[in-house]
Amino acid sequence: MKRSIIIVGVGGQGTLLASKILSTAAMERGLFVRTSETIGMAQRGGSVSSHVRMDAKELSPVIPEGRADLLLGFELSEAARILGKLAPEAKAVVNAEKIVPTNVALKKGVYLEDEYLELLKKRVPGAMLVEGTPLALKAGNARSLNVVMIGAASGAGLLPFTEDEMRAALRKSVREKTLAVNEKAFDLGIEEGLRWREK
Repeated sequence: MKRSIIIVGVGGQGTLLASKILSTAAMERGLFVRTSETIGMAQRGGSVSSHVRMDAKELSPVIPEGRADLLLGFELSEAARILGKLAPEAKAVVNAEKIVPTNVALKKGVYLEDEYLELLKKRVPGAMLVEGTPLALKAGNARSLNVVMIGAASGAGLLPFTEDEMRAALRKSVREKTLAVNEKAFDLGIEEGLRWREK
């Protein structure tokens, strides 16, 4: 069951925790897992990507161009930036929220939201767009966005694990004091994924 998943966002969105949850699910299944992270210069707000490669001992931990099976995008422009990594039949689950980068806030750049959406839809027809941040807030903490997105991918049937396997991995990966919020975030994501699947 070789699978390459790339997770992208900006600092503070929990991309590294998301990769830990997926890796934990894979290891609990008995699969060999490699991960690799790229973290931008700014811890908060900088580009972050995490690569998760399952059941592929002979492959590099860094996913090359055109080889990712699934994209989990926590921020729209970051998702658009990484589209070249996707395999032809790849799937994508992307948070529709935009986070304006510093250069745009300083009026030294432009956030091309419509163009990013067009690129995403052209490259991944049927990409799942999620209003993830409101769901994370509904769960009780905006920082649970990463778990909302994992739940959405799980509910949509895009992860190679059962819902129970993902719940077990979540419990092993988050601190006890944040577990209730994260479990609610996962449930809300599952509901979103199921709705998308039924369309």
